[in-house]
Amino acid sequence: MTIENSVGEEMYRRMVRIRAFEELAEEMHAKGLIVGSLHSSIGQEGEIVGACMALRTDDYMMGNHRSHGHPIAKGAKLNPLMAELFGRKTGICQGKGGSMHLADFSVGSIGETSIVGSGLPVATGAALACKLQGIDRVSLCFFGDGASNEGTFHESLNLAAVWKLPVIFICENNLYACSTSVEASTAVTNIADRAAGYAIPGVVVDGQDVLAVHDAVSAAVYRARSGQGPTLIEAKTYRYRDHAVNMGKMSDIDIGSRSVEEVEHWQLRDPIPLFRKVLVDDFGVSSATLDTIESEAREDAAESLRFAQESAFPEPAEAFEDVFVSAKG
Repeated sequence: MTIENSVGEEMYRRMVRIRAFEELAEEMHAKGLIVGSLHSSIGQEGEIVGACMALRTDDYMMGNHRSHGHPIAKGAKLNPLMAELFGRKTGICQGKGGSMHLADFSVGSIGETSIVGSGLPVATGAALACKLQGIDRVSLCFFGDGASNEGTFHESLNLAAVWKLPVIFICENNLYACSTSVEASTAVTNIADRAAGYAIPGVVVDGQDVLAVHDAVSAAVYRARSGQGPTLIEAKTYRYRDHAVNMGKMSDIDIGSRSVEEVEHWQLRDPIPLFRKVLVDDFGVSSATLDTIESEAREDAAESLRFAQESAFPEPAEAFEDVFVSAKG
């Protein structure tokens, strides 16, 4: 699929916005200003942005515990996202969700969740709602390689296939579920091979190539929107950070247990400089333009930090708001 230069520049903008936002969030976490666990998607920006930019703004997107990149890639504003990480009232969930439970309905982000595999049935349900309402929205679900071994994965794919629901399942295979390698936990070479069990397409794509992911997801979106049912896409990617940071420190040992050769191989395949080279060499975008985009991303991240730190915390009584819904009649 051929894209316009403006689309390529927007892809790059969203990729560097994710990187700038998460690097700053990690810095604040290390200073103790953000509490709890923080899961970074640094290194995975290509597959995240490539997938989300194949969607319309009103299409649904469901994420997972590695949660900041998904809404940013879908077009979410940084200020309320950073405020949410700080637990402030101006956060996208009024400070009640934190890092792992973001949602931004204005851009179709219906939620991120810390429970592995729990987003799959939610995204499937959103797709069912689209079909029952007769609207042409689609639903896309991000999940990790670890989630592909959960029962919810198989149940969701089976139901979506039987009912031909407009849902795209995208597995972010970053090779590790916490510190357990995919080879130690998964029998198949490619998680996408499991699609055959449900008679739906299974596609393997280079997750560090934003354009390749965009093409694969665009084809799946077309299939879903035209009533042909779901697709399973496996994006081979890599996270550069540990599984999470907690209390300002790496909370797991998986980075230390990886081989030097493996880490160096994937660092050479950083999706941001790879795509920058494509934009310059193949699209004719100037380095100055891309430098400006990077600078603006850092400025936007810094502004989101200022916004968050100047925002008030919610009042204690607000913890009881938005908990129950009272139905009339």
